[in-house]
Amino acid sequence: MTPTEATVVCRAMRPDEMQEVSRVILGSFEEFIAPESTEHGREEFRRYVEPTALAQRIRADHFILVADVDGRIGGMIEVRQNNHIALLFVDKRVQHRGVARELMHQALETARSRRPGLERVTVNSSPFAVPMYEKLGFLQTGPEREVNGIVFIPMARRIV
Repeated sequence: MTPTEATVVCRAMRPDEMQEVSRVILGSFEEFIAPESTEHGREEFRRYVEPTALAQRIRADHFILVADVDGRIGGMIEVRQNNHIALLFVDKRVQHRGVARELMHQALETARSRRPGLERVTVNSSPFAVPMYEKLGFLQTGPEREVNGIVFIPMARRIV
């Protein structure tokens, strides 16, 4: 393990962790993404990541994995319908240590086990996160857009 790598264990989010997961998401969002959003977009996003909203989505067609990093939740990924990354956030204290890469790897493994013919996964990336998604093999599929005050770039990755 290099000095920049972390001990990362990915697993399904437990119901009692929704508050902590929401806190991790909002911490990164407020610092890195909120400045590029409108006030309406910031409000919309905050509602989307409330613990009750997370709970509703995992009862529907989403799954959420968390990354335990050195004994604490250091990141999370939410996948919709096994083919769309709805959220991927890593706590600032453990960024650039392979957490997002491990979350993506585990999420794609889970999605493929649930949907064996899966060939492509998509994401609507914030402008801030585009370089990270490119490192994970995603390519831009359309122009930057804004919906409900949230700016994003559509991206996709082929799964081989």
